[in-house]
Amino acid sequence: MTLMTPPPLDQQEDDEMLVPHTEFTEGPQPMEVAQAETATAVDAQSVDDPPSARFTWTIDNFSRFNTKKLYSDVFVVGGYKWRILVFPKGNNVDHLSMYLDVADSTNLPYGWSRYAQFSLTVINQLHQKYSIRKDTQHQFNSRESDWGFTSFMPLGELYDPGRGYLVNDSCIVEADVAVRRVIDYWSHDSKKETGYVGLKNQGATCYMNSLLQTLYHIPYFRKAVYHMPTTENDIPSGSIPLALQSLFYKLQYSDTSVATKELTKSFGWDTYDSFMQHDVQELNRVLSEKLEDKMKGTVVEGTIQQLFEGHHMNYIECINVDYKSTRKESFYDLQLDVKGCRDVYASFDKYVEVERLEGDNKYHAEQHGLQDARKGVLFIDFPPVLQLQLKRFEYDFMRDTMVKINDRYEFPLQLDLDRENGKYLSPEADRSVRNLYTLHSVLVHSGGVHGGHYYAYIRPTLSDQWFKFDDERVTKEDVKRALEEQYGGEEELPQTNPGFNNSPFKFTKYSNAYMLVYIRESDKEKVICNVDEKDIAEHLRVARSEDLLEQIGKDVYFDLVDHDKVRSFRIQKQITFNLFKEEVAKEFGIPVQFQRFWLWAKRQNHTYRPNRPLTPQEEAQSVGQLREVSNKANNAELKLFLEVEIGQDLRPVPPPEKTKEDILLFFKLYDPSKEELRYVGRLFVKGSGKPLEILTKLNEMAGFAPDQEIELYEEIKFEPNVMCEHIDNRLTFRSSQLEDGDIVCFQKPPQMGSNEQCRYPDVPSFLEYMHNRQVVRFRSLEKSKEDEFCLELSKLHTYDDVVERVANHLGLDDPSKIRLTSHNCYSQQPKPQPIKYRGVDHLSDMLVHYNQTSDILYYEVLDIPLPELQGLKTLKVAFHHATKDEVVIHTIRLPKQSTVGDVINDLKTKVELSHPSAELRLLEVFYHKIYKIFPHNEKIENINDQYWTLRAEEIPEEEKNLGPHDRLIHVYHFTKDTTQNQVQVQNFGEPFFLVIHEGEALADVKMRIQKKLQAPDEEFSKWKFAFLSLGRPEYLQDSDIVSNRFQRRDIYGAWEQYLGLEHSDNAPKRSYAANQNRHTFEKPVKIYN
Repeated sequence: MTLMTPPPLDQQEDDEMLVPHTEFTEGPQPMEVAQAETATAVDAQSVDDPPSARFTWTIDNFSRFNTKKLYSDVFVVGGYKWRILVFPKGNNVDHLSMYLDVADSTNLPYGWSRYAQFSLTVINQLHQKYSIRKDTQHQFNSRESDWGFTSFMPLGELYDPGRGYLVNDSCIVEADVAVRRVIDYWSHDSKKETGYVGLKNQGATCYMNSLLQTLYHIPYFRKAVYHMPTTENDIPSGSIPLALQSLFYKLQYSDTSVATKELTKSFGWDTYDSFMQHDVQELNRVLSEKLEDKMKGTVVEGTIQQLFEGHHMNYIECINVDYKSTRKESFYDLQLDVKGCRDVYASFDKYVEVERLEGDNKYHAEQHGLQDARKGVLFIDFPPVLQLQLKRFEYDFMRDTMVKINDRYEFPLQLDLDRENGKYLSPEADRSVRNLYTLHSVLVHSGGVHGGHYYAYIRPTLSDQWFKFDDERVTKEDVKRALEEQYGGEEELPQTNPGFNNSPFKFTKYSNAYMLVYIRESDKEKVICNVDEKDIAEHLRVARSEDLLEQIGKDVYFDLVDHDKVRSFRIQKQITFNLFKEEVAKEFGIPVQFQRFWLWAKRQNHTYRPNRPLTPQEEAQSVGQLREVSNKANNAELKLFLEVEIGQDLRPVPPPEKTKEDILLFFKLYDPSKEELRYVGRLFVKGSGKPLEILTKLNEMAGFAPDQEIELYEEIKFEPNVMCEHIDNRLTFRSSQLEDGDIVCFQKPPQMGSNEQCRYPDVPSFLEYMHNRQVVRFRSLEKSKEDEFCLELSKLHTYDDVVERVANHLGLDDPSKIRLTSHNCYSQQPKPQPIKYRGVDHLSDMLVHYNQTSDILYYEVLDIPLPELQGLKTLKVAFHHATKDEVVIHTIRLPKQSTVGDVINDLKTKVELSHPSAELRLLEVFYHKIYKIFPHNEKIENINDQYWTLRAEEIPEEEKNLGPHDRLIHVYHFTKDTTQNQVQVQNFGEPFFLVIHEGEALADVKMRIQKKLQAPDEEFSKWKFAFLSLGRPEYLQDSDIVSNRFQRRDIYGAWEQYLGLEHSDNAPKRSYAANQNRHTFEKPVKIYN
């Protein structure tokens, strides 16, 4: 199952980049961008050996690009057209962002899909071995037409000329692509092909489906679940045992994939967040503990322990005195190290490794004081079903983040835990038990630490035939696919395309096992047992007229009832249906002779209606046999409608005889003035009869006068569109094609020309409204946690409709001052970019995020209309005061055609200058280096202040009067970071310019710098001064002539050479701002909008 984190990009009508809020540095990520140039579609190649190729792209003038994204030329691999997409300044992160893109995605036929393994590399042009390469795999389709890495490498490293990734302003990027054969996903019938069905992907349930399939395919466990008693009052969404019984039952009997929502609700994980906060091991334990608890005092008490519980002994044994401490502990699964272990045996060796407690770490033994000792773990017994959790995810202290371990890690088909004379066993272990295990299932994770896809390889009967359970799809697989291909590590693919660099390339395999289930050979017969019909209770859901009355017009508007909310019965399969009727009589107080049950049927138009009554012969059958009849309609559960006729005295009477001529119709009444739909009852009519004949009866059911004129409509279907047609009162019911289970809606005729105008005057318009109705939660963008209000809108509302309704609610006269922002369903935050004025057609477009739909929009009230604002460019400029120790951030809003000179003139009206004739300049600062002084005539439209800091400052007088031999140099603060293998320079603080004079010694320059920065003597004396070129410091002495170092004028990028002020302070730089004794090179910031 695919869990997408982080969120993808929104597709906008112009080239403005919309980017995820959150930075993710692990694993591949999706990103959708404005579609590329069109090209012709190419047919897929069906080959097992993947065609592969390497494409190299040299990007010249890399740092000069003002566009947010760049596409490479198109190249062809496997008959498909591809290209590389890069964001030179990052996709809303301070990293280079890089993706592989399907070049002709807009032109491909509906439902296209292609699968590729690929790597992306930024070549290090100084040292090839430092090239940065990341690889992944992806199923490309129309929704995910590109895939790659939002945080490929830090921009600071990329743009640092000393690192070798950018040489002469050229960057070299490589893509290695291998195209895999794609099987048509949707036409595959899992039940027909394999005998098994899958589980629906609920969106955030990640690891759950693969675990549930594994548990289901342990028959002893499934049998115990079926035998758990559940009270008649349980509803599946509130009871784990009932929900799991229901789920297993459907997996056994359904012909199509099964939903898991009832189960997730039953253990309280009903939000996306709850799945993000747990892992497969926790889910396994939650299920085990709850089931263990529910099984107490029943025939299946102790099943969980019998299957999964083993014991180990923790011991500490003194070396020099006779003292030993032991503690017995139970386990339901074992966590095995992957890092540093080649296989499962190596992990078990590590698990029982003896640790010596000596020196400072001696053990304090009772009565013996501190002693040298041995500490370790040995196993007392292993369970029949051994669950091994492989530690594929670990915390990396150096990087301060979770990482996935993709190392190669082998696991055998047969696992012998008695090996080497029982080296894993404790002295008290029962050596008569043979601990030889056979592999039953392999749970796989494909992807990075922040998301990925989960599936399982299982062999349900321990035969040679493996099956892959991948959400809704089940396929037959061979043993190689289940074992060796899930070891992880690297895979080498041969090059086949002539004309490309033909050296082979390797891929890290991101798909690998993270959990293994083994079954002990000696327990195989017991665990892989038969689950007989008698073990399984049938789940029957019975809907009554009372349910229709309660639900229609409140929870249900289309069809008749929500079956998840009706009474559920759990009956043994062999019980006859007539005995079940006695249960119903007890429950509902309706004697058996007054009950008539109808089977429901799913029609071709996806509606669900009572279809026909059960025959006396069918009622004499067992519940199990009856469900077989019902299962032809793909119902794993037996769903019934209980028809009860009520007589004049309001007591039940026997149901009327039903002939072929009789049609059972259900009636809903619509009131346009109240916009209300309700259920009013059902009637049998004759096929040859006409609606005219029942109008009086319908008026009576509605509480109208007997001669009230009414209009009738047939509710035909509602997916994907509403279909509701007027019924001609003069035609027979059969001529109008009405049949058992059909729904007739009726109403008083709309009052033409009346003062009272109804929004939805007739049934079709009301049903259309209900179909498109959308309650939207509006949150203030500024205070999204506090202010929220709800509006009932239509999915078909236009942009103008929506802002008008919001403006009305807020009491605003001008709706164009409302600006809306969509919600990111994955990060649960507003999207980074607002919706453009009339940038989407309908409300439904505003609420869709990737493949999820939200009900949240954010709003803000602007000071000027949005169309006007969109003609303006807004820049945030940090003004550094010449004499005061502060930085003030100003928001400058000017027409897009304006120049930098206009920005400076606007700024002069807002800031306090040191003297009236002071001149200002605008700088581009990035990673504590000055990259650019903007010329006054540069247009502001392409200036990007999202990644770079725009800094305005007064031009010092000394810079205005430069002598012929004076030089203007860059001065930056830095520390040395030695945590890496090589010493790295880290810049921080505020960079600045300094004039140096010919022949001026460092001692004089230092005095001017100290005065400029107002640095205290004690602190200043600790600083070292160095000349830096290409990131390498050369330390200077006080007597050195500084200008001699800055002779070259033809270097690329003045920031390549600078005077560096080295600080020995290794604390995180941002803590300076929090200190009271603030460093003078970190100024306080105020924000003025």
